[in-house]
Amino acid sequence: MEVLAGRVTHYYKAIGVAAVEVTDFLEVGNTIHIKGHTTDFEQKIESMQIEHRPVERAEKGQTVGLKVKDYVREHDLVYRVEAD
Repeated sequence: MEVLAGRVTHYYKAIGVAAVEVTDFLEVGNTIHIKGHTTDFEQKIESMQIEHRPVERAEKGQTVGLKVKDYVREHDLVYRVEAD
């Protein structure tokens, strides 16, 4: 099962980091699925940052930086993958 957890607001290509506006919650260790018009991949969250400080959990309304393994685009949706 997948739960909508956020939306990409910016991608920093040089460092491979996506800025994600959180709409539910995200935690380090979660598996996420990033999906958009040309984006579609899953990965585990290895680290997250808010204002350049590492965090373990992000709540609704926060914007986090996520290291991503592939190119993402603004407006791509971020789903948290949960066991059924």
